[in-house]
Amino acid sequence: MRGLFLTIVILFLLIFTFLAGIGSGLLISGGSSFTSGDKVAVLRVEDVIIDSQIYLESIDAIAKDDNVKALVVRIDSPGGSVGPSQEIYSELKKLGKELPIVASIGGVGASGGYYIACATEKIYANPGSITGSIGVIAQFASYEKLLDWAKIDVEVIKSGKYKDVGSPFREMDETDKQYIQELIDNVYSQFKSVVASSRDLGTEQVDSIAEGKIYTGEQALNLKLIDELGTINDAVSEAGKLGGIEGEPNVINFPKKKFSFQDLLNSKFDTSLLTGIPTKSRFGLFYLVDIIN
Repeated sequence: MRGLFLTIVILFLLIFTFLAGIGSGLLISGGSSFTSGDKVAVLRVEDVIIDSQIYLESIDAIAKDDNVKALVVRIDSPGGSVGPSQEIYSELKKLGKELPIVASIGGVGASGGYYIACATEKIYANPGSITGSIGVIAQFASYEKLLDWAKIDVEVIKSGKYKDVGSPFREMDETDKQYIQELIDNVYSQFKSVVASSRDLGTEQVDSIAEGKIYTGEQALNLKLIDELGTINDAVSEAGKLGGIEGEPNVINFPKKKFSFQDLLNSKFDTSLLTGIPTKSRFGLFYLVDIIN
């Protein structure tokens, strides 16, 4: 009898967990996906950008939905890896040829987040939003002295002089630093070129503001880095008008991801305490504002 009771309790808990999971997934993915008629899609780019796949899949789904007449890219991100940021930017530029795209910067839309905003035809931000941070960063930790203290030797066998650049097992020499600086300068030039072309700014003007500085939304408006001060509701309203939607538009949210405890752990704790660089991709170049440390 006791065994039967335990079986019933376990089954009840499993069913409850399953239903709760479905509910959480619907809440996070946005129940508005079931609305009909003309829609404005909202693509939420959040947290540190390490992997672009979920955003690329969302952009593809938006492009295939004939009922979506406009897109708002809602950005709450300090940036992230250069490659994924550029991929999202490129796919948005392609989609922009088919439908109007507006950006809305929430709390932070800086560095790689701002890079993505530059793919849109109009950028909104709140007066106190943090944006800008036009620049590139690479950070490396050296454990050489720690290894010496612990009397641990590390043998490295490599095929070329620069194969272990950035290794934590040795300090970088001046040649290494110059090599990394050349990479950073090249990617930095790419960033400035995107800002200049998307914001219709001259090279000298971009150089004067592209020093890695962050700006409030109000300052960014004066510097022509954004177009309007306003909320996400203002951005959705404007996108609806640009998309030819009469009245208040229906909104559909992306990405449509299901919640998992592992996702929560990855998004909130997957950073290095020593460097602030995400542990999944600690080596690399980043469009990343450093105010989060």
